[in-house]
Amino acid sequence: MTRRLGVRRLVRFAVSLGVLMVVSFAMIHLIPGDPVRAALGPAAPVELVEARRTALGLDRPLPEQLLTYVSGVVTGDFGTSFLTGEPVSEVIVSRLPNTLSLALLATAVALLLAVPLGMWAAVRTENGRNRGTELGFSATTGTAVAVPEFLYAIALVTVFAIALGWFPPAGKAGPLTYVLPVLALSLGPAAMIARISRVETLRELGKDYVRLARAKRLPAARLHLRHVLPNTLTATLTVGGLLLTSLIAGGVLVEYVFAWPGLGLKIVESITQKDYPVAQGVILVYGALVLVVNLAVDLVLGALDPTSAIKEA
Repeated sequence: MTRRLGVRRLVRFAVSLGVLMVVSFAMIHLIPGDPVRAALGPAAPVELVEARRTALGLDRPLPEQLLTYVSGVVTGDFGTSFLTGEPVSEVIVSRLPNTLSLALLATAVALLLAVPLGMWAAVRTENGRNRGTELGFSATTGTAVAVPEFLYAIALVTVFAIALGWFPPAGKAGPLTYVLPVLALSLGPAAMIARISRVETLRELGKDYVRLARAKRLPAARLHLRHVLPNTLTATLTVGGLLLTSLIAGGVLVEYVFAWPGLGLKIVESITQKDYPVAQGVILVYGALVLVVNLAVDLVLGALDPTSAIKEA
């Protein structure tokens, strides 16, 4: 059953990737304006603009451009930048590690903050105890989830970079420059994972094996860490994997705020400058990363919980 689930997931991944290529091509071409005119400037002669359009293949019908684009992507050729002439693949290779490093660090920080916090809140509020703690936890985490990442980014820059001067306000120039972007990306997901971790921990604390362990006077720390925690991690890590995809996509505005040299900043620049090949390539990579992470989460969850495959079938 797990093998059949994996095959279905791979087929779905391939179809989704094909749709993504078509959508990225269509979305960019629906943006109004002439990319060649934007690249050459308003004073460029009409003859030069038309020659440039012909050289780039923009004078051909859209279906033919789409076919050329898809065949190029399949062979690893994303085209060249309209503005700089740099191969898009080189732009992606140079900036992708910066984007992934932020997303992975933010995911790790979110999990390290959220899982202990959620377990602590569950233990404190078990059986309806400490209503004040429960209300404070719910209100704080609920508010934190509702705040967008870019607002966290602006607030962190304002307080810790400009007002206090503790961290650099922008750019990538050492370990300290990671702190504020990672925090901006991780605070919201950490609050969400903490809420899920609390619910899963409360469910485990109500099971018979916990009551039996307590009857045998097993130390609380050993019970919570060695028995309860492993049983809560399946749902928590599943959500963590899904949040990684949202962090990859949600990091676009955070990278823009911090002038972080990743794909997020590049996609904003390429869209505003109407640099079609770069925008298409970056959008495609973002979408592919999300699809790959979702596929990995599905396969891991199917391996850890075979009943998910049975339910789907």
